[in-house]
Amino acid sequence: MLAMSLCASVTVFAQERTGNKTGFSLKSGTVKVVLMRPVIQVGAQSTGGMYEPNADWTAQARENLATALQEVQSKLGNRVVAYSEDASGDGPLISQYSRLFSAVADSVIEYQFFPGNRLPTKKRDKGFDWAIGPGIASLKSLEGADYALFITTHDEYGSTGRKMLQIVGMLGGVGVTSGVHTGHAGLVDLKTGELVWLNADRQMGGDVRTAEGAQKRVKQLLEGFPGKPVEVASAGQ
Repeated sequence: MLAMSLCASVTVFAQERTGNKTGFSLKSGTVKVVLMRPVIQVGAQSTGGMYEPNADWTAQARENLATALQEVQSKLGNRVVAYSEDASGDGPLISQYSRLFSAVADSVIEYQFFPGNRLPTKKRDKGFDWAIGPGIASLKSLEGADYALFITTHDEYGSTGRKMLQIVGMLGGVGVTSGVHTGHAGLVDLKTGELVWLNADRQMGGDVRTAEGAQKRVKQLLEGFPGKPVEVASAGQ
């Protein structure tokens, strides 16, 4: 039973990271993009592999990622503005769409980016066809914008117990992961709700609890951004 549970904990990593809707292009200086409030989760990975949220780490990550995003916001080739709810009352719906985006991004990784799991309708010759629904076009807080840029990050730093279990697993010939670092960045067409660009990876680098690590994470998240790609950070943690 122990061997089976350890094997089940091994993460199947994505083979691809970026996808674009067929025929989509974005010319620099032609559109308005709203940078949605990033969804940020940071915590520890327990000995048994469970996620344990850490409020202090999450607060550090929010501050560091906000600063890093602000630094690159003006370098994306178009007018990129931070999301503002104002008096629209859209907050709850925006939160729902952010969660929906994360779920769609995970599905893209699982069923299109990872070749072994590709669904028949998501093979290479079928193009890139994903969406979060046309309802987003009706939100007052997004009026006048062309696209929404969603960003989510999820980090679990291996506890001492988890790292010890990893060592024991190695000695026994069983793979055990220590740490989870997932990130998604996606551009949604606000007229149709279609996901026109996505960069998603389950092996993100950069320790978001530090300013330098957050800068690396943001550059990796926005790698391949259409219009004017951000300079790519070097690989590694």
